[in-house]
Amino acid sequence: MDRENVWKKYSAGQLAELEKINDKYKACLDEGKTERECVKLTVKELAAAGYRDLKDVERDASPGLKAGDKVYAVCMDKSIVAFKIGKQPLEEGMNILGAHIDSPRIDVKQNPLYENDELAYLDTHYYGGIKKYQWVTIPLAVHGVIAKKDGTVTQVSIGEKEDDPVFVITDLLVHLASKQMEKKASEVVEGEKLDLLIGSRPLAEAGDLDEKEKEAVKKNMLELLEKYYGMEEEDFVSAELEIVPAGKARDCGLDRSMVLAYGQDDRVCAFTSLFAMLDVAEVERTACCILVDKEEIGSVGATGMHSRFFENVVAELVALTGGESELKVRKALQNSKMLSSDVSAAFDPMFAEMFEKRSSAFFAKGLVFNKFTGSRGKSGSNDANAEYLAQVRRAMDARNVAYQFAELGKVDVGGGGTIAYIMANYGMEVVDSGVAVLSMHAPWEVTSKADVYEAYKGYKAFLLEM
Repeated sequence: MDRENVWKKYSAGQLAELEKINDKYKACLDEGKTERECVKLTVKELAAAGYRDLKDVERDASPGLKAGDKVYAVCMDKSIVAFKIGKQPLEEGMNILGAHIDSPRIDVKQNPLYENDELAYLDTHYYGGIKKYQWVTIPLAVHGVIAKKDGTVTQVSIGEKEDDPVFVITDLLVHLASKQMEKKASEVVEGEKLDLLIGSRPLAEAGDLDEKEKEAVKKNMLELLEKYYGMEEEDFVSAELEIVPAGKARDCGLDRSMVLAYGQDDRVCAFTSLFAMLDVAEVERTACCILVDKEEIGSVGATGMHSRFFENVVAELVALTGGESELKVRKALQNSKMLSSDVSAAFDPMFAEMFEKRSSAFFAKGLVFNKFTGSRGKSGSNDANAEYLAQVRRAMDARNVAYQFAELGKVDVGGGGTIAYIMANYGMEVVDSGVAVLSMHAPWEVTSKADVYEAYKGYKAFLLEM
């Protein structure tokens, strides 16, 4: 169906609210460039809104939760789940917003620092689905943590401040690249060539140093790391350092109608879900917002959606709201309804041949729902029930949310997955929803401010109306 461009119908008041939401969204993108930073930011926002750490509730002299209480739980500083307890018993189910906060990037290996012909590098391994050639010759920043044997954890962020240095992955000059240009796009830049250039200045010579001191540039890097972070070379083994594009989220276009930023897959859904969660007052059914790690590599590990973290926290909630049986936990999960909030591919006229136009998502036409994802014959997807889609449509219409239904691209062209099928394993109703994105998985992605606003409205409508 042909949906109207929502810019045409906004009032002055709605436009002001739209800009306010997008300004907050851009600020969150700047502050949360890694999953750890996103969790830290989320905890700060939840605490300011009166949410309590579930651990503190458990330690209370008279534990228990009642309607209106607000709690959250964190898993290894990389995933987080928040709940606003509703009036209905928990075993009658929750309204769940779920998104992921990891994004495609390049990770530093555990034995990374080396010198090659008086240039110092960090050896890397890319994370998630990227076009490797897009990551060369752009300014890059390093974010993460260094965990030392004494138990201290040092935060790292280099490349974001105006006076910070930045880093780069070099590329072959075009004058010598005739053979390189004949390669397939997937081979133009090889994974092992994505090493980060971090220095070229040798350690200043002292009287007791040999004139031909080897690896003097690497030694200079180690001295700087010791000076600023108290770090030895061996500490790389227990460090998590992520290489991301340097720079802030920006308005895009002469009309400032779009946002250009790193990590909008899937933080555009994560942050708008968080905003919706913070803005709901009373709820009939318990409202839940879960932001998880590792989706880009299959939702694996202790901080991915495949872990038992969410299930375990729900069991704690059931116990704290007057229930104890495993059956009540199973009922709480099975009776829940969820929006698996992940981005969708926006129709791109420059690559129109990859899309089936009648089933495409378009900029400024609202929140996107995908009945199914997967690839080829819907492989690896959750295919939402028709009855549930009708309920979702009714909820969106009740709050005047602009929305559209779409698929990722043409049948047999490609595909993708989300966390929807994992949550559907509990027997709950789940459908994919999110914001349309141009240049998805590129270092810089593009969204429509109107769609960011409609996503916020849609997620809030889901929490209140389902």
